[in-house]
Amino acid sequence: MARTNTAVTGRSGPPASVPLAALTSYFLRLGTFGFGGPIALTAAMHRDLVQERRWVTAQEYSEGLALAQLAPGPLAAQLAVYLGWARRGVLGATLAGVAFVGPSFLMVTVLSVFYLRFGELGWIQGAFYGIGAAVIAIVARGAGKLLGSSVGRDPLLRGVVLVNALVVAWTEAEILWVFALSGGVVLAWRVVRERAPARGATVASVVPLWLVTGLHGPASDAMLARILGYFAKAAVVVFGSGLAVVPFLHGGVVGDYAWLSERQFLDAVAVSMITPGPVVITVAFIGYLVAGPLGGLLAAFGMFLPTYLAVVLAAPSFHRLTANRHLKAAVDGVTAAATGAIAGAVVVLGRRAITDAETGAIALATLLVLLRVRRVPEPLVIIAAGAVGVALTQLG
Repeated sequence: MARTNTAVTGRSGPPASVPLAALTSYFLRLGTFGFGGPIALTAAMHRDLVQERRWVTAQEYSEGLALAQLAPGPLAAQLAVYLGWARRGVLGATLAGVAFVGPSFLMVTVLSVFYLRFGELGWIQGAFYGIGAAVIAIVARGAGKLLGSSVGRDPLLRGVVLVNALVVAWTEAEILWVFALSGGVVLAWRVVRERAPARGATVASVVPLWLVTGLHGPASDAMLARILGYFAKAAVVVFGSGLAVVPFLHGGVVGDYAWLSERQFLDAVAVSMITPGPVVITVAFIGYLVAGPLGGLLAAFGMFLPTYLAVVLAAPSFHRLTANRHLKAAVDGVTAAATGAIAGAVVVLGRRAITDAETGAIALATLLVLLRVRRVPEPLVIIAAGAVGVALTQLG
């Protein structure tokens, strides 16, 4: 994107100060009705804030998008925080972030309540029977989009994607040292490539039990602390898209800690797909199931606080970092690794969700609809898959 903003905004200088109420209202509305995942949400911000309202210059948007891609954390939420900071400083960043994430957090919390109370009902299980298969198709499509947008035709990055996909599919977990090695390999290769021409030339005890009660009963203080710490750690491996956190969460939530079963984890991913806002809001659903409302709040807080801090602390000097080719090379490697991990997660989750010919047909039909029908809302596809699941399990 061009550094100048005159062609897009029609003005040579930055926009006038935007009222806090208007800025907050916009992100509240986007967080409430913005479906389609990070790609659709970031595109909506460009259309609304740069082209139509002209609250943000093209240069500010470009720098915010670059920071969101470079820093760990969910892409759309980071961009929202940066644009809020660009117009109204730290207060604007805070209000934009809370307004953007808040609606989807509340929706997921409500869905968590119903799931915890009524998850054993036949029609609920039938709905998620269909939804789980559809989610596999959506994640597969997201991995394909990320492959094109973040990796392109670079053979080294494609190799990193393939290696990480195989590792995740084989081990059913993300291995952080493989991520780190991926970044180091890409950095080393690009440094060599650049230099070669040069040489040639106790919370639980003081709050009501219902606030900390999940699937396995009341959560202890240690469990609440573990939830906060785990999801804060998870936040630092999300590069570019919230889908990148899915394989990491699967390894910890299902494998290491055994907080949820395979089916419950797939249901958590499905919930994030049928609500607006960032995909990683699925952590609130997971936290709620493990430790009640407070668990959901701590999980979301742990996931989004690093995102907020990364943007607010880096934003004032980020323009100096955009020229650092070495930093960009390392991040390209890690981003390719994350894309590969998502592809591997499709295999891992697919083994659990696609269990018979019917779920296979649902997944295939979902993928065909997403590829053939332009601008079809993903929540609508999810709801349709749920209805098919209910029909198959209740009427079959």
